[in-house]
Amino acid sequence: MISEFGEERILWRSCEPIIKDTSLIGSETTNLQDPLSYSGGFVIEEIWEHERGYGIDFSQASDNVSSGVSFVAKKILQHGVTSFCPTLVTSPPAVYHKVTPTPIQSIGSIGFMCLVRIRLQTDDHKYKKGAHPEQFLRTFQSGGIEDLMEAYGGLDNIAMVTLAPELGGSQSVVKELCQRGITVSLGHSVANLSQAEEAVHHGASFITHLFNAMLPFHHRDPGIVGLLTSDQVPAGRTVYYGMIADGIHTNPAALRIAHRAHPSGLVLVTDAITAMGLPPGRHTLGQQVIEIQGLHAYVAGTKTLCGSIATMDMCVRHFKHASGCSVEEALEAASLHPANLLGVSHKKGTLDYGSDADLVLLDDALNVKATFIFGEEVWRKEP
Repeated sequence: MISEFGEERILWRSCEPIIKDTSLIGSETTNLQDPLSYSGGFVIEEIWEHERGYGIDFSQASDNVSSGVSFVAKKILQHGVTSFCPTLVTSPPAVYHKVTPTPIQSIGSIGFMCLVRIRLQTDDHKYKKGAHPEQFLRTFQSGGIEDLMEAYGGLDNIAMVTLAPELGGSQSVVKELCQRGITVSLGHSVANLSQAEEAVHHGASFITHLFNAMLPFHHRDPGIVGLLTSDQVPAGRTVYYGMIADGIHTNPAALRIAHRAHPSGLVLVTDAITAMGLPPGRHTLGQQVIEIQGLHAYVAGTKTLCGSIATMDMCVRHFKHASGCSVEEALEAASLHPANLLGVSHKKGTLDYGSDADLVLLDDALNVKATFIFGEEVWRKEP
């Protein structure tokens, strides 16, 4: 899913998907322009992420959610991110009812598809709540999906839900969400391996920031971490797992262990919060105050980590350096794997013919040089 400049395949600037038949060049149906002309480095498919940042908090009820989404979408182009899931921290129902009905799959103001629906983090176990406010955590008291409908007010714009599979009624919720086409992630949990495997059998396919906010690996019961090598994952299924490769949340040795155990499932995430791109000091995240100290983000007055201020291109570089993986493996963890997870790899996350021409140009050190949406250059690094 990566191509070094100078290889035989030619990528053309266009508002169309990547094509194979060069006889179409210049035709009215393709609107093709010049071939990409850069030297040195790599061209890759778009980078994905779930994001907050630059002072925009999707967990704050707003009369104009779309403008915040558009603002973040423009800012993260410099980091090579062309598709993302805006993420809501655990919040009161009034916030969900205000934010989640907003039509998310829309064309941004600079003319590109800016994201893939909303991702929610809720229903977390109080003992592994991390920075999520305990008073807003949900259980399935009514017996299942009705509790989510009451909390969210609807599921039409929801792409992913993180939940703890050990909660009573959670397994039926996993099954119902997956039947609705919503990706279910396991996290903020004290689940044992059997509970996690049961959730996978019901359709769960992701682990939220592996190693963080879950039981630590134990040789007699590895917990959710054990899914990386479980022999109970149904044939043909892949369990993906998020890794915060910011140099703070996950030790390099843990990165290497996870990657070597299950390389095809690794999905790089930043866990970026509102304060990403902002100066040090106090900011807000959902309903609480946070504090940025250097590269660390804490719940104010504590040493509880509350997400990251790292950018995706930083995580790609750190992951490659810390794990010793290849360039291809590092980039696929930020592009192909998340596209596979969300079921959109037929048009996103690859350089295959027919895919959307959302591209990122990188130098040899994996710094972003330019970003393209549907073949149109939307960001370029200043000389």
